[in-house]
Amino acid sequence: MSARFGVWLMGLLGRLPLRWLRALGWLLGQLLFVAAVPRRRIALRNLELCFPQLTAAQRKALARRNFVVFCQTWLDRGWLWSAPESVVRARVKLEGALHELEGDTPTIVFAPHFYSMDAGGLTLPLNTTRAFTSIFSTHPNPDIDDWFMGGRQRFGDVRMLNRADGVKPIISSLRQGGLLYLLPDMDFGRNDSVFVPFFGVPAATIPSLSRFARLGRAKVIGMYTRLTPEGYVAQITPAWKDFPTADAVADTARMNRELEYWINTMPEQYYWVHKRFKTRPEGEESVYR
Repeated sequence: MSARFGVWLMGLLGRLPLRWLRALGWLLGQLLFVAAVPRRRIALRNLELCFPQLTAAQRKALARRNFVVFCQTWLDRGWLWSAPESVVRARVKLEGALHELEGDTPTIVFAPHFYSMDAGGLTLPLNTTRAFTSIFSTHPNPDIDDWFMGGRQRFGDVRMLNRADGVKPIISSLRQGGLLYLLPDMDFGRNDSVFVPFFGVPAATIPSLSRFARLGRAKVIGMYTRLTPEGYVAQITPAWKDFPTADAVADTARMNRELEYWINTMPEQYYWVHKRFKTRPEGEESVYR
């Protein structure tokens, strides 16, 4: 019942003027930064590892803004997933190398975990008629999972796959000329991961971007979505040159370098509350102690 009420409340909040909703998100972010002690510590530790050149005060201020963006983008799902299409189109803009979405060349969209990722994922099927596949983990609460899946599939020809569905449907969709919206930049554990630098720190990273591009004979483009006062702007990059190669580890290291560049343009909007360095190379102690 509480989950259903929460979904109903999000839809109700989504009817508020955007500036009111963003103000509420700012307030909730300030409160969450104080109350969510474990997540605050994770964010601060990640920032310490990735931005050692910043002072402790600068990292704390950055983490506080990070919590605000988290809350603002979370509340925005109320209108992203229920407002009329005209509202979504007016608030979510797609820019950059849009020609990369044309035709039927198998295409992987590298869309890392910026808090605005759901806005970016929603604008793609609004701007192309191509079949669109994405991979997400199932939420343990069925009501929330239904809300997530319904929101993410509300426009266009979108197919949501569970990680347990395996590789075959992903590669099949790519080879038929589809788009794959891929978010491979989290720590998914030691299995199938390789250790490559992320801001100079070895990070367990799944090499799926390289492997899917090779198996699906696909090009890779980046899409990085930014929260703005007016809504969101999703930026499409030109297709990556000389990718993939025969070296999946080198390709995965390149992926992290591409991600680092974009994080540096909006560091407060990346998913720092995740234990990105939880899995360590053999013999190394946890960095979160």
